[in-house]
Amino acid sequence: MSEYINNREYRQKALKELIMELHKGKKPEEVKAKFQELFEGVAASEIAEMEQNLIMEGMPVEEVQRLCDVHAAFFKGSIEDIHKPSPLTEIPGHPLNTFKIENEALEKYIEGTVKKNIERFKQDNSTANKNALLHDFNTLWDVDKHYSRKENLLFPYLEKYGITAPPKVMWGVDDEIRAAIKEVRSLLNTQAPPKETVQKAEEAVTKILDMIFKETNILFPMAQDTLSEDEWLEIEKESDDIGYCLVGPKKKWSPVRVDVRAKEEQQNPKGYLKLDTGILSSQEINEILKTLPIDITFVDKDDIVKYFSQGKERIFARTKAVIGRNVQNCHPPGSVTVVKKMLEDFKAGNKDSEEFWLRLGEVYVYIRYFAVRDENGNYLGTLEVTQNIQPIQEIKGEKRLLSD
Repeated sequence: MSEYINNREYRQKALKELIMELHKGKKPEEVKAKFQELFEGVAASEIAEMEQNLIMEGMPVEEVQRLCDVHAAFFKGSIEDIHKPSPLTEIPGHPLNTFKIENEALEKYIEGTVKKNIERFKQDNSTANKNALLHDFNTLWDVDKHYSRKENLLFPYLEKYGITAPPKVMWGVDDEIRAAIKEVRSLLNTQAPPKETVQKAEEAVTKILDMIFKETNILFPMAQDTLSEDEWLEIEKESDDIGYCLVGPKKKWSPVRVDVRAKEEQQNPKGYLKLDTGILSSQEINEILKTLPIDITFVDKDDIVKYFSQGKERIFARTKAVIGRNVQNCHPPGSVTVVKKMLEDFKAGNKDSEEFWLRLGEVYVYIRYFAVRDENGNYLGTLEVTQNIQPIQEIKGEKRLLSD
């Protein structure tokens, strides 16, 4: 069987089969020997992939959520053996470091204070002991901020990369923990039986500690392997708005960057433009657009021609007189109806693109139109992209060397 161990697909399949055996009622001890035979360790990414596959195959999120507790405990030793602390968790102020120190504070508070007060209340349910425990669970509610940052700032980025099952499962458990804390606070504010209150309190802190383990050994390594530095920076910027649990970041974090804007201002103080992904001078923008091996024309939301590129080999002639004209007046009568219908569809959101292709002698013209929208989906205009694809269609074989 050793020849299969390094085959990720086989390992994933075998891992899922073991989990399904647990799901069907087998005890961990019954599958432990099989697990040890097949695996020396299991990566956090494989657990995440397994949960993703189970949900995609139709298993309800609630089932995976219940299963999550089983396999987290079952694989605990294996995960801890192979997962070293994430380097990002050691950088003061980095979102992962903040998550880490919050978890450390939570764990310290639970082990050093909450569990002791639960034990005191178990032995003597006096008003003083009840109030002490109520204070503890009011304090533990601060974990809502930790979970809210995770759910609203971190999870959207993971989902962008196709990692959807682990966030769904984890969010469900977060909500269970929130409900458990609320229930304990409610019991402590009423004349509920002390035995029931103790049981619910112990269950709540156990769930919190289990979530700390899952975040440390599954979520954080997976997030570090997935998110870019820019995405972590966006999370850091928005974290203050939600708040922190028990402790806050040790310092402000920002990645080491060259100040491109300052450099550009120094070299070209009057002609730079800050874009979403960089800083360019007006000269650089103009020459870049002229260098592109395509012709582009932009028509604004009011159908007014605002720009066209001046490449070396334009396919359709353009003069500067076209700037400021209604685009429909720039087309022959026979094609106006097509242009009008296309723009109406773009504005209504019925379409985001359209394409045409035609032969003009030796030129095979490929024309594409794209609706340009802002981050909220509002229509800003239409971009026309025209290209001679005849040379592309003639490409054969491979070219791996520089031309002479």
